[in-house]
Amino acid sequence: MMLGKDFQRRYALTDQGVQNARKGTFWTVIVNLVVMGGVGILYRIMDGFVSTLTDGRRLPSMLPAIMLVVIFAILSFITHMQQYKATYGLVYDEVRATRLNLAERLRKLPLGYFGKRDLADLTETIMGDVNRMEHVWSHVLGYLYGSYISTAIIAVCLLLYDWRLAIACLWGVPVAFVLLFGSRYFASGSAVRLKRAAIAVSDGIQEALENVREIRSTNQEERYLSALYGKIDEHEKVMIRGELGTGVFVNAASVIMRLGVATTILAGASLMLAGEIDFMLLFLFLLVITRVYAPFDQSLALIAEIFVSQVSADRMTEIFQSPVADGSDSFAPTGHDIVFSDVSFSYGEDEVLHGISFTAREGEVTALVGPSGSGKSTCARLAARLWDVTGGSIKVGGVDISTVDPEALLTDYSMVFQDVVLFDDSVMENIRLGRYGASDEEVLAAARAANCEEFVKELPHGYDTQIGENGTRLSGGERQRISIARALLKDAPIVLLDEATASLDVENETKVQQALSRLLSGKTVLVIAHRMRTIEAADKIVVLKDGRVAEEGSPEDLMARNGLFCRMVTLQRQSEQWKL
Repeated sequence: MMLGKDFQRRYALTDQGVQNARKGTFWTVIVNLVVMGGVGILYRIMDGFVSTLTDGRRLPSMLPAIMLVVIFAILSFITHMQQYKATYGLVYDEVRATRLNLAERLRKLPLGYFGKRDLADLTETIMGDVNRMEHVWSHVLGYLYGSYISTAIIAVCLLLYDWRLAIACLWGVPVAFVLLFGSRYFASGSAVRLKRAAIAVSDGIQEALENVREIRSTNQEERYLSALYGKIDEHEKVMIRGELGTGVFVNAASVIMRLGVATTILAGASLMLAGEIDFMLLFLFLLVITRVYAPFDQSLALIAEIFVSQVSADRMTEIFQSPVADGSDSFAPTGHDIVFSDVSFSYGEDEVLHGISFTAREGEVTALVGPSGSGKSTCARLAARLWDVTGGSIKVGGVDISTVDPEALLTDYSMVFQDVVLFDDSVMENIRLGRYGASDEEVLAAARAANCEEFVKELPHGYDTQIGENGTRLSGGERQRISIARALLKDAPIVLLDEATASLDVENETKVQQALSRLLSGKTVLVIAHRMRTIEAADKIVVLKDGRVAEEGSPEDLMARNGLFCRMVTLQRQSEQWKL
């Protein structure tokens, strides 16, 4: 079927987008045939004049000709309007749907996917790649495929008139397209290089903006700007080389196609001299030549864009085809014990967890400790299905979490991490993220429980104060307390803590710990700890080393064993006595 699944995949279209492309193609064919009908009207008028002059007859009435011209003008206006709506008007809905679909797909992808793609890369796909495809959808697809069909119809008609002149007129069209399609591999390679250069520029700009304080404090402005200018220059060079290379093929194809004018004149003159055709037939073909190439004028200029756009389409398709973390919409566990059973996990080819097994019981605090890189944060993220295990299973209340949709699963989770993410909104709305639809009274109660009241009353507009991007107007301890207030407001039965107090001063640490005590009461708590003194009251400690469980038990039991945990505690106690 024309414009089917392969077409849809090749141009990253939605089902509605394929329908739009069909409409655009249909109306392009109609427009091209109507325009060619105008050429036929002109031919008939000129034939009447020539017959009058050669046969000595009276000039026929012009009324029929005028009526035909009026009908042609009306048809031309109507069909061009329909073509515009089908090729441009419908595309904007397609662009909106594509961006929404991409955002929805990204929302459902596991967190591990984002570890492979940086922010600039994904932004380039959603904005740059969709913009490029928008131009292809609106300016190229309908015109190109419509030109194929209408030219084939016109070619059949011309062959019926005179096959010799038809070949002389149209031979350049297939030759031009063979040449242009032969440039496809060059254009595709150029598009890949251009995309890499564009992402490198975006990465460089983003990195410079995110680290502007560090760059200035270390007097590295000149070095960073020099590197950024180099990336911009390289992007410009790649773009120029690509445009020049493509331009050579496009212009060569256009010249070859236009050679059909010369061959038609030569062939027509030879056939006239041989008495095989009359002047009016040659005149008809010369009129047709003025329009038969017109549908391809824009297509030839833009067909190279199709080759370049294939990279963008492939990048969008890759997102759509990436497996999502899906599952049941219902989550009804029996209790909230978290059970790791022979869990393994890999980043690509690198396995970082090897047969991890332990249980974090409801109503208890289970701490994960161990050297850096031992797999503590990975376990916490696997427990919330932010990533999926590559072996074994994780169950909550007897339910395998890999069978539950992450959105349904996370309704039972609260997470407080060391790196707090806040939005450029008011304090009130940042806390309300913990539970959508919570009343102002509930938000204020959670804020007071998290010890937020003390610093909020010092803000210019209290809880309505805008705190800046990622809470830039707040201190680290204040941001952390907002994060805990979110968790308190959500009041989920499972709490994941990733060293929530590690970067705080003593005063703020005490206030945050008070807030955490209110949060953790009666919950299943899985805490990642680097300071051994913060987990002295934990019910259970799981010691990880090199992606495996090295020790497991209560703090007292592990100290008595004189193993890895005991060694870590001893080293930290010694470091606390270090003096400058």
